[in-house]
Amino acid sequence: MALRMAIVTCSDTRSEAEDTAGAALRSLCEERGWEVVAYQVCTDTRDTIRDAIVACADEFDADIVLTCGGTGLGPRDVTPEATRDACDRDAPGFAEAIRRKGAEVTGRAVLSRGVSAARGRTLVVNLPGSRKGAVESFEFVADQFEHAVDMLSGGGH
Repeated sequence: MALRMAIVTCSDTRSEAEDTAGAALRSLCEERGWEVVAYQVCTDTRDTIRDAIVACADEFDADIVLTCGGTGLGPRDVTPEATRDACDRDAPGFAEAIRRKGAEVTGRAVLSRGVSAARGRTLVVNLPGSRKGAVESFEFVADQFEHAVDMLSGGGH
């Protein structure tokens, strides 16, 4: 299945040229034969992140939106809240798997507040902002993306 992917990096400190996590995710998606239909770096503000997710889902018709960054405990980390604002339903298994498997690598994975949810037929998954964390987290759950998109589109279990 050729998925339509979108990547939204949430950061006040990175430009597109400095976004190693987003670049790595783009490469991982393309290696799997998935098309990256949208990519952007946006500031750590709830409305901006929400609007980016909505645009990826509604305007770019992405099957999956991967966010990078803004999932920690810092005062500017609002990606989970923005994701909930943009989405209709929770899909918590992806975020749970990322935290569970991440804790096997580093105890600090439990500090992540990342969520996963659906906006219509688009799945949104929050990933850490570091390149290492984003890549590891992607690898933990990417094998489930195609089936999830099939289910969101009305396919069977």
